[in-house]
Parts: sequence; structure tokens; C-alpha cells
Amino acid sequence: MSVIQEFKEFAIKGNVIDLAVGVIIGAAFGKIVDSVVTDLIMPVIGAVVGKLDFSSLFWVLGEVPHGATRTLDSLRKAGVPVLAYGNFITVAVNFAILAFIIFLMVKQINRLKKAQSQPPVVPAITPEDVVLLREIRDSLKRD
Repeated sequence: MSVIQEFKEFAIKGNVIDLAVGVIIGAAFGKIVDSVVTDLIMPVIGAVVGKLDFSSLFWVLGEVPHGATRTLDSLRKAGVPVLAYGNFITVAVNFAILAFIIFLMVKQINRLKKAQSQPPVVPAITPEDVVLLREIRDSLKRD
């Protein structure tokens, strides 16, 4: 079997196509959730708590050239090594919010799937002989 034939069989399998669709939808969904975090949630949190952008926090690890401003972008452009721990904190906070939003959405989807997949409970039909035996039992109790 040639490599092309093997690849064709691999690519046509359903789970490979499902995975590709999932990755594409996941990338698009990630952009939507990132926009929700960046454009909707973080401004509200920033207004309530105060400025929540830590990206300006950094430590300079080398010599700062004369005349360079002490901002993260200008120091990086000048080639000065900096430890930008503020960017890490901002990304970690964004990730935590993003993960929580995705958790809530998956939880809701699972709840909807569960509600949709459960058929209504129909009481079992009692066999006729059991009904007759119950009637006999009940009539004997009265006597």
C-alpha cells in the first residue's frame, strides 16, 4: 500500500474530520471568548478594582542605554534584558477568567444535553395477575 493511499484512508476517517472541525471551531471560539474577556469583563473589573493591567511591571536586568525611556517597549527595542513579570500576571489573570467562562459554558451544554437525552419516565404497566393478587389481598384484609 502506498503512502498516498494510507494517508487517504487516514484523512477520510470520521474522527480525523471531527478533530479538524473541532480545532477550527475551537480557534474561532477562542477568539470570541478572548474578546469577551478583553473587551467586556476586564474593563468592568478594572473599573471596580482599579487598573488591572500589570503589563507595566518589570525588572531591568541589564544596563539601560543613555537616553532610553524606562518603558517596557523601549527597553526591549533597545535590547535591554528585562524580566516582564507583569505581562505574565496579566496573561495568567486572563487565562483564569477565560477558563472559568469556558467551564460555565461546558457545564451549561452538558446540562442541556442531559435534559435533552433523558426520555420522560413512563410508569411500568403492572401485569394483570399482579393486579388480581393485590385485589385478593386487599379483600382478605377487609374480612
